[in-house]
Amino acid sequence: MAPSARRQRMWSEPVHLETVHFERQATMSTIEQMPSTEVRWAPSAETDDHREIPPGSPPDEVAAGTPLGTLRAFHPGWFSVVMGTVIVGVAAYMNPGNVSSTVTAAHDVGVAFVLLAAALAVLIAVPYLLRLVHHGDAALTDLHDPVVGAMYATLPAALLVLAVGFATVGQTIMSAHAVFVLVAIMTAVGAPLAFASGVLFAYSLFTHERISSESANGGWFIPPVVAIIIPLTLIPLLPHVGPAAGRLLLLTSYGAFGIGLLLFLLLTAVVFFRLVFHPLPSAGLAPTLVIGLGPIGVGSIALLRLAAAGHPYWGASAGVVQILSQLSATVLWGLGVWWLVTAAALLVRYLRHGGLPYGVGLWGFTFPLGAYAVATLQLARVWQDITLEWVGAALSLGLLLIWLVVAARTLNAIRTGTAWQR
Repeated sequence: MAPSARRQRMWSEPVHLETVHFERQATMSTIEQMPSTEVRWAPSAETDDHREIPPGSPPDEVAAGTPLGTLRAFHPGWFSVVMGTVIVGVAAYMNPGNVSSTVTAAHDVGVAFVLLAAALAVLIAVPYLLRLVHHGDAALTDLHDPVVGAMYATLPAALLVLAVGFATVGQTIMSAHAVFVLVAIMTAVGAPLAFASGVLFAYSLFTHERISSESANGGWFIPPVVAIIIPLTLIPLLPHVGPAAGRLLLLTSYGAFGIGLLLFLLLTAVVFFRLVFHPLPSAGLAPTLVIGLGPIGVGSIALLRLAAAGHPYWGASAGVVQILSQLSATVLWGLGVWWLVTAAALLVRYLRHGGLPYGVGLWGFTFPLGAYAVATLQLARVWQDITLEWVGAALSLGLLLIWLVVAARTLNAIRTGTAWQR
């Protein structure tokens, strides 16, 4: 039969509804007898998208909202909460503004924040370690992620910053020997982890097969800043050791400072290139624009404290070292002025275009700004400049307000369950 005749017959013949209904029932019966191929979706540890879970996967390990599902998605950057809380305590303990009538209150606030940070560190460590044990594959995937991988350095960073916190406020709540032992233990654990996390993340970047320049972000500054924190934990140990051990600690301090500072400068060029030649990061990564203040602030503090702590070892050159360190710290601090203003301008742009969603990354605002505030206060006292002192006080007040906002948003996210979502 010719095609035209066949088409004409198809349109001209009547359609029997009983036949159609029978065929539909037969088809539906066949479908119902087919094996189920239900597809479930769970948050991916590598991206903000979702990944398909094959049929038959254990529901407890992937279902959102279940304890194991929450544990699997636990973000490696949660220790930034500890970092941000400690630095508020350190800044407060310095009595910003240097007003004599507020010394006692400032010390009380400082101690309270450091103790709160220690309690938070214990709470966060439990799910963090359980995830490494029960979901090592997800943890390894995060390590190889160019955005999330650097966040593993927040663990040693939290240990080292806590050591600095207890070295700062410890003698008001415990003996000098207890402070020495506590700081020494935290440093002995945190410093090797800091070095290892930096090497592992760099190795992951170097061997990643599909990384793009657009993946670069301010989170990459976390491993360098952790290395720069190491001297601040070794300096409090110097008065408790002999001359030979003191020289070794001083040498190690400058070595760690060199690792962190030079890596920071190298990565600054990479991140600057990314910001110039690619669109701005998504709103969720906006806090990483501030992280650069961390190495700047900690670096300035380290230079000043190393010069003062090493005074007995410099001999006749002590005065020269002190002056050069003061000038170098000031130069580095000046870069922070530019960084702070530029980051603030970009953040205003984000706020005008929809705001910042909640994420653990919001804690990235706290420690970098706090480190810069402490550096400002320390420089003000070295230069004996009252104007700079009040700039440091303003930065410290801004730090406290930001901490309160981020803490409130975090508590609300924990209440609603969104804190565990990627």
